[in-house]
Amino acid sequence: MAITANPSVQNGALMTGQGTKTFFDIAAATVIKSAAGRIAKVSVIVAGSTNGAIYDATSTSGNTAANQLAVIPEAVGVYLIDMPAFNGIVIAPGTSQVVTVSYQ
Repeated sequence: MAITANPSVQNGALMTGQGTKTFFDIAAATVIKSAAGRIAKVSVIVAGSTNGAIYDATSTSGNTAANQLAVIPEAVGVYLIDMPAFNGIVIAPGTSQVVTVSYQ
């Protein structure tokens, strides 16, 4: 039997990049889940002039680098995040960005 490296498996967890729910057209800071969950992927639909962010939080205010899960790049594209959130999920698009997220 051959053993091969599979980049989609890390620490025993299969990263599919698919969430069970989708939140469309986020253009302003938004709480998409107010309980623990997992952010699967972010699709930048409209490029912005600054990066956005994803926070492990239940409020759109008071978020800092201490509870930031990921950066949302300025460029249009689909970005696999696959990161757990223990408190909630807040999406804060960058200036002029519009994003869609998949989460659980």
